[in-house]
Amino acid sequence: MSKTWRPATQLVHGGTLRSQYGETSEAIYLTQGFVYETSEAAEARFKGETDGFIYARYGSPTNDMFEKRMCALEGAEDARATASGMAAVTAAVLCQVKAGDHIVAARALFGSCRWVVETLAPKYGIECTLVDGRDLANWEKAIRPNTKVFFLESPTNPTLEVIDISGVARLANQIGAKVVVDNVFATPLFQKPLELGAHIVVYSATKHIDGQGRCLGGVVLADKAWIDENLHDYFRHTGPAMSPFNAWTLLKGIETLPLRVKQQTENAARIADFLADQNKIAKVIYPGREDHPQADIIARQMTGGSTLVAFELKGGKEAAFALQNALEIIKISNNLGDSKSLITHPATTTHKNLTEEARAELGISPGTVRLSAGIEDTEDLIEDFARALAKVSG
Repeated sequence: MSKTWRPATQLVHGGTLRSQYGETSEAIYLTQGFVYETSEAAEARFKGETDGFIYARYGSPTNDMFEKRMCALEGAEDARATASGMAAVTAAVLCQVKAGDHIVAARALFGSCRWVVETLAPKYGIECTLVDGRDLANWEKAIRPNTKVFFLESPTNPTLEVIDISGVARLANQIGAKVVVDNVFATPLFQKPLELGAHIVVYSATKHIDGQGRCLGGVVLADKAWIDENLHDYFRHTGPAMSPFNAWTLLKGIETLPLRVKQQTENAARIADFLADQNKIAKVIYPGREDHPQADIIARQMTGGSTLVAFELKGGKEAAFALQNALEIIKISNNLGDSKSLITHPATTTHKNLTEEARAELGISPGTVRLSAGIEDTEDLIEDFARALAKVSG
């Protein structure tokens, strides 16, 4: 595989293995285990003296292709594919900490991500401090002698805040901590956390990478030394491995990732501009508009906007529900990154388990709505919003 290939080419050909049959599409290796020619060969394989697969919980040819293709796109040395995005997040964070360690995390996280660091980790004696990640001073103030991990997502879910990844990485490097970035909302096409100084990148491959509502998946990417030292044994013994069938499905999805994300982003930008002009909308947040609160950081670390738009209706929850219920093309769903346009009300779905005060801190009001733009015709989507807004009182 050529390192000079551009992303669209890597995502079609990167990491491909072919059997003796010379198949065009990647094969699905639905097997639990593997056989060896001799007992000596099995011993050598388990010792790591020869390359090859041992057990599907550790890896398989189909998963290996997906991991290599993601590495080519992300610019990472190594990766592990997981059963879901949350399996990736949990593995990436917990595999490198122990009782007595301390995590600093941005408070603006997806609900389940926040639960891992705020609720699960403390059960095992791992301390966590949540900070407003937009201000680097907050990260610095939260550092303790036992701080080992900084964890963030950028742009954030659902309010699309942007965090200075390079700045956080500089602070982490000063104390020998590792930065884990959930890069789902930017996609690997618009933001490269490893190039910005982060140490580990995680994705819910369920989102844009599949992008067609078919299967769950996740992936952790980092340098090989970190994976060998931290993630390898955690992954091997706790069993969060991705199904080979899902890996094959994701390989098919990733081939069209640039095409889908390009159209989704163009749709999101146009819809954001349309909504910003509507008198029933209190505010619109989109990484690509000049009025985004962190527009300067976006210009430095992102090469594109996002497929997501956050906006707030003046009429609160009643107006948000009325809008969503009146849409025809755009479907109500808590998923995102799909070819179909999807809309959700975070306060009653993805962030329902946070307190009202915690939601307010994150900028999630009763009127906040999150749109995941699909690949439909832009004008149809705008007309769908226009029709629905006309049915919202006020």
